[in-house]
Amino acid sequence: MKKFAFAFTVLALAAGSSFAAEPVIGLITKTESNPFFVKMKEGATAEAKKLGAKLIAAAGKTDGVNAGQVTAMENMIAAGAKTILITPSDAKAIIPAIKKAQSQGVMVIALDSPTDPATAVDALFATDNYKAGVLIGQYAKVAMGGKKPVIATLDLFPGHPVGAQRHNGFLKGFGLTAPDAKSNELGGKAAGVVCMADSFGDAAKGQTGMENCLQKNPDINLVYTINEPAAAGAYKALKAAGKEKDVIIVSVDGGCAGIKDVGAGVITATSQQYPLKMAAMGVAAGVEYAKTGKKVSGYVDTGVTLIAAKAVAGVDSKDVKTGTDLCWGNK
Repeated sequence: MKKFAFAFTVLALAAGSSFAAEPVIGLITKTESNPFFVKMKEGATAEAKKLGAKLIAAAGKTDGVNAGQVTAMENMIAAGAKTILITPSDAKAIIPAIKKAQSQGVMVIALDSPTDPATAVDALFATDNYKAGVLIGQYAKVAMGGKKPVIATLDLFPGHPVGAQRHNGFLKGFGLTAPDAKSNELGGKAAGVVCMADSFGDAAKGQTGMENCLQKNPDINLVYTINEPAAAGAYKALKAAGKEKDVIIVSVDGGCAGIKDVGAGVITATSQQYPLKMAAMGVAAGVEYAKTGKKVSGYVDTGVTLIAAKAVAGVDSKDVKTGTDLCWGNK
């Protein structure tokens, strides 16, 4: 059997007296190294310490791998966790493990990424990813200044809800025909998009995807990317081709590296999301459940802000300083 590596760290965060009386809360992220999930863990750790809870944290080795997350859930339940916070790597494959946990009285809250269906978890604390896409689409529309758009999209991977919502929201914001927020299918093939490539949110894959798109159509003048690492990769490819000054890049995430790239002109605008807030809210809900038995339910929007170096008419945005103050990762 193939072994799936995942980090498993138990953090005893007791603020006071009885260790046994502490609520036990699990946090499972997609990876341990991504700054987004590092910040999420920081938020959960701080809130657990503040509220006198014990946090058990685990992370998969790579995005998209389900088995490590399943094993982490089983280990956390065995360790006494009554609430598990999870960023699902595979929105569908994780469902049986979630149902099994819930059958044992465990409240399961998705952070950042919904399950498929979204109702499989007790609640979702996340960015409105469709809105995040709409904001950068609206900005790009104005920033293009009436030029005919020749669009490339560097997406996540097929079928992922977050990838679809950001992509389709971008199309909607730009004024193109797009599926609604509930669809996991990518629109745009008949709406002005000349190239679509999967980047898996990775800089190297983003660069390769952009290189391939330029081969298909060297006149691309607008690039949407699933996140800022993919945007950095796209810029590298454009610069190598001598086209970096002729192309607008818009993205989503709001990490500190991405905000620096906005300030440097690498990325024109990005929609910033807030992983620390997602995690802190999840831990607080878990402590409440432990104390009162009351579960949270439904979707909670944790906010999104458009960050741009230059404001444009009719689109609300904040400047790079604001983005830097609120970013995650190394400033």
